[in-house]
Amino acid sequence: MDVVSDAVSAIRIGQPSSNRVAVSGRWCARLAPYDGAGFHVVLEGSCWLLPDGGSPVSLGAGDVVLLPHGTGHVIADAPADAATVRQAVPFERWLTGDAPPRRASATGNKVAMLCGKYRLDRSRLHPLMAEMPEVVHLPNRVGAHAELRAAIDLLGHELGTQGPGSCIAVPSLLDLLLVYMIRSWTAQGRGTWPAVLGDPVAAAALRALHSDLAAPWTIDRLAAEAGVSRATLSRRFTTLVGRPPMAYLTWWRLTFAATLLRDTPDPLAAIARRVGYGTPYALSHAFTREFGTTPGQYRASTTG
Repeated sequence: MDVVSDAVSAIRIGQPSSNRVAVSGRWCARLAPYDGAGFHVVLEGSCWLLPDGGSPVSLGAGDVVLLPHGTGHVIADAPADAATVRQAVPFERWLTGDAPPRRASATGNKVAMLCGKYRLDRSRLHPLMAEMPEVVHLPNRVGAHAELRAAIDLLGHELGTQGPGSCIAVPSLLDLLLVYMIRSWTAQGRGTWPAVLGDPVAAAALRALHSDLAAPWTIDRLAAEAGVSRATLSRRFTTLVGRPPMAYLTWWRLTFAATLLRDTPDPLAAIARRVGYGTPYALSHAFTREFGTTPGQYRASTTG
């Protein structure tokens, strides 16, 4: 595994959802704040995204926008004043076959979009995900985000045709789309974590830890993996990541243990081995100290 894959896997729950929608004329629809992440891909035409408390974002054909923190927002054919935003109808009306009401008798352009949501467990948000902005706008530019464009084309085709196997293909493509959106954001070089992943020392250490979480890591062994002295590793890693290497390892082991408790029926002894703890007792003690609840209580509360 790698940092991005683990960061997504740790918080993703349930199945993502998506819809292909089309509208024309003058319209305005609202999506309420959501305990997850949302996205829009403009396939045809243009529109505006008006995030709660944020600046309007103009979206053109081929543009992608990710709302990693589930920010409430309005999508509309044009910038709208506060009164119009308050009158926006729930986006869910599209999904029942109703179009958002037209704001005025005007032709307007035809807009087709892919819209979707991911359910996320924010209790163990990886710092890479936590630092992402409320709105990630990925404009359509020639030669940019080639993998993301390919995933969009495949997803649009599947949603448009509903061919054999779509029930498997669509969720898989949505997972791929999320990874590519995050990857495209990191490629922009904004924030702390793009710098972390681009640093040869910190990235090498993170790659080693995430690839073999159960290994008996020490600072000396990790420094050898990164090809630097332990002092250099500690300084670079702590400066970029925000915590020392071994503290990060402990936090991630317990975070991954929580994911296994939530998503698998594995006994505590098996989970302890997978995350590098010698005994179930050792894991239980560390887990309780980190989360304020025992592994058993945590599993019961997250699996219902």
